[in-house]
Amino acid sequence: MAIAIIVIVVILALIVISSLKILKEYQRGVIFHFGRFHRVCGPGIVVVWPMIQQMSKVDLRVVVMEVPPQDVISRDNVSVKVNAVIYVRIIDPEKAVIQVADVFEASSQLAQTTLRSVLGQHELDDMLAARDKLNADIQTILDQHTDAWGMKVTNVEIKQVDLDENMVRAIAKQAEAERQRRAKVINAEGELQASQKLMEAAQTLMQQPQAIQLRYLQTLVEVAGDKSNTILFPLPMDLIEPLLTKLKKA
Repeated sequence: MAIAIIVIVVILALIVISSLKILKEYQRGVIFHFGRFHRVCGPGIVVVWPMIQQMSKVDLRVVVMEVPPQDVISRDNVSVKVNAVIYVRIIDPEKAVIQVADVFEASSQLAQTTLRSVLGQHELDDMLAARDKLNADIQTILDQHTDAWGMKVTNVEIKQVDLDENMVRAIAKQAEAERQRRAKVINAEGELQASQKLMEAAQTLMQQPQAIQLRYLQTLVEVAGDKSNTILFPLPMDLIEPLLTKLKKA
């Protein structure tokens, strides 16, 4: 009897010890009682009775998932390869275990299809220049679908957009043409502003004839400083007419 009691005590002790589970701070346990959902527990020490209860561990930390390169045809019919990375975390362990068999695999497949769908609605320029908006659109769509799985998409980042060599050369030509266009526009605007200033100066000089004479004399002084050339200037009548008038009076 004593041996039997000792054996029973040892067996009960082993059962109790095997029933004790330790969950870390970032872990939760989903316990099923005879196959039916019972509760979510953790962190700390949790008792799970063998043969009666089963527990599935769930990690609540943020998980980084890389989306493989996807072939995307943009709205302007440009074929590109795009890859991205998404940051997800489980916020409802019960849904993550019960509603879907593998929540991370399901999220990965959904991210791939969503990436192709969203980018296919935009032009190539948007993929290259408006990534923040595209990231937000993809994150919103993923959030709507993964909410039923107890998962939260915290961030989406498009990593790289790969183009073929022909498209790279075409974009380079387009950029060069755009720079030339801007240079011509700036030059034309400068010419326009200069012509406006010259017109204003001419109107001012027309109102003051003496100013025209002074400007003419200043130009002669500036040209006279260059002794390497001989320059002939006609003498305008406007300059000597006041002198002739005084001589006539005298």
